[in-house]
Amino acid sequence: MNKKIFKSVLTITGVITIAYFMFGCKPKKVDSAISGNAAEKVYVAPGKKDELYLFTSGGFSGQIGVYGLPSGRLLKEMGVFSADPQTGYGFSEETKGMLNTSHGWVPWDDSHHPQLSKTDGNADGRWIFINANNTPRIARSSLSTFRTEEIIELPNCGGNHASPFLTQNTEYVVGASRFSVPYDKDGEAPIAEYKDKFKGTVSFVKVDPKSGRMNLSFQLLVPGVDYDLSRAGKAKSHGWVFLSCYNTEKAHTLLEVGASQRDKDFIMAVNWKKAEEYLSAGKASTMPVKYAHNYWDENTQNTISEMVNTVNVLDVKDLPGICYYIPCPKSPHGCDVDPTGEYIAASGKLAAVVPVYSFSKILKAIESKDYEGNFDGIPVIKYESALKGEVEKPGLGPLHTEFDGKGNAYTSFFVSSEIVKWKVETQEILDRVPTYYSIGHLCVPEGDCINPLGKYVIALNKITKDRYLPTGPELTQSAQLYDISGDKMKLLLDFPTVGEPHYAQACAAEKIVKNEKRFYKLSENNHKYVTKLEKDAKVVREGINIHIYMTSMRSHFVPDNIEGVKLGDVVYFHVTNLEQDWDVPHGFTIKGASNAELLIMPGETQTYKWTPDRVGIFPFYCTDFCSALHQEMQGYVRVSPSGSATPIKFSTGEETN
Repeated sequence: MNKKIFKSVLTITGVITIAYFMFGCKPKKVDSAISGNAAEKVYVAPGKKDELYLFTSGGFSGQIGVYGLPSGRLLKEMGVFSADPQTGYGFSEETKGMLNTSHGWVPWDDSHHPQLSKTDGNADGRWIFINANNTPRIARSSLSTFRTEEIIELPNCGGNHASPFLTQNTEYVVGASRFSVPYDKDGEAPIAEYKDKFKGTVSFVKVDPKSGRMNLSFQLLVPGVDYDLSRAGKAKSHGWVFLSCYNTEKAHTLLEVGASQRDKDFIMAVNWKKAEEYLSAGKASTMPVKYAHNYWDENTQNTISEMVNTVNVLDVKDLPGICYYIPCPKSPHGCDVDPTGEYIAASGKLAAVVPVYSFSKILKAIESKDYEGNFDGIPVIKYESALKGEVEKPGLGPLHTEFDGKGNAYTSFFVSSEIVKWKVETQEILDRVPTYYSIGHLCVPEGDCINPLGKYVIALNKITKDRYLPTGPELTQSAQLYDISGDKMKLLLDFPTVGEPHYAQACAAEKIVKNEKRFYKLSENNHKYVTKLEKDAKVVREGINIHIYMTSMRSHFVPDNIEGVKLGDVVYFHVTNLEQDWDVPHGFTIKGASNAELLIMPGETQTYKWTPDRVGIFPFYCTDFCSALHQEMQGYVRVSPSGSATPIKFSTGEETN
């Protein structure tokens, strides 16, 4: 190991060692952390409902966890990027296409940052977006049905981490590349040529204000560093987006050392209104790419999956006024805009301060060209020229900041395991509380909005060694709920979470409940294989394909006796749930199936593909408890040898001979 690398290793090791000596592995006062009346503050009586929804990223589960607050009760796990056997998402013929990518069918991903749709800078309860970090994608799920309705892949992107952050009126969903790579059209390059051949992108995905339908409007071609997190400007900074960047050294190996050589990295400020001007003026070029766009057609109750082959790109080094860099303490993670849109708090993970930038000073520095130089053709604003002030000696390992709408900010500190409250205008530290342990992100309900709710802060922790019953070599991650309604923060509750929670968002339940969909209207079901009346149920042979037009209703299937299926046939059960009542789904599965169940909502049709592997009698049944006679909701399929002359026969409620 050469001296330069050895010195860097010693520096990093020293920071961690100091952290242990200063703060210890475990925060102090563990036993007295819960306030005396905490239980009554989180108690939601039987028959009562929580006041907030909390949406947590599933991390390596690829899903979204849905909780009620303040109770911390798990309400649902939403299928997004991973096939979900509990609901049949990604298994039914209708939803399989949602997981198509340019790499083929990808039924898993790593989801990090849920984002609630916004109107006038505030959560509106319509949709929630989340990123896929591994195979770069952005998903949009409906909050009226709690189902994923659309997934769009991002080309020219090695990993989609700084995503999906929303502009003030959900005009755009913004995603930036975590891992810079050669652009898709350029293919491979020697890894040693990283500095010359590897590039980054910032994608601007346009959102239709009525339907929510996404469209990749344009990409910015940006220097090949790593982009970590982002926030769009709001109020006075509306029209801008701010992104944290690390690895400005452009290292390509052992980044814990190679990307820690410089004193500072950058916050990148992007003027997307200026980018739109260049786009309208015809300054974009068309780049050949390949990416999947999958969306749900509620009319036909099917996924439409398309492959797109071009994207509009703007090269920022040739188009002045779009991008600017601002120096930031080393390895920044969070990059967070306060409710007024004036202040941007950054979190350098290896820094002893939290810098707070002023949007007004940034604009003034740009106007006066107060630069210290450029980085790959992008102007670098002087640190002091953009700085409002610094939060001094706040803790170790700052990651992420949110705001309460009362002029206060809350920052998570991973190494020192704590949340620190500070005053935005003066950067004065007001309070600090321990977390249990190693907090990553945190969430103030609607804390990235113009009008945060400001009653709670939720810590999303990575380590829980002494908090819960053990579950083998890996323990659950956790969320912790703190009361921030007074001057001092008070721990109220902790609860386990789905997957690894990176970030979470919470909003008032009333914003979502008012749009809830209780069932699908059978009269509006235009599925190709819908069966709206029991008398229309049938079985049709089309070569080796058998189509079973089936209905389900408490507590029977029609038909429930089916014969004439032969070995070598492919069977499609098209099951329509005839119920028109809230919370009466029906399930479906058959013995020996190699996929999952179906979970069919009232008024909906879903298709189950089954290829029998042997001759015999195969029971099928309802998997979702629906009535007192749920156990009786079953039937049989007879599978005969391939050369058999057994004709197609089907019935319900009669003996067959």
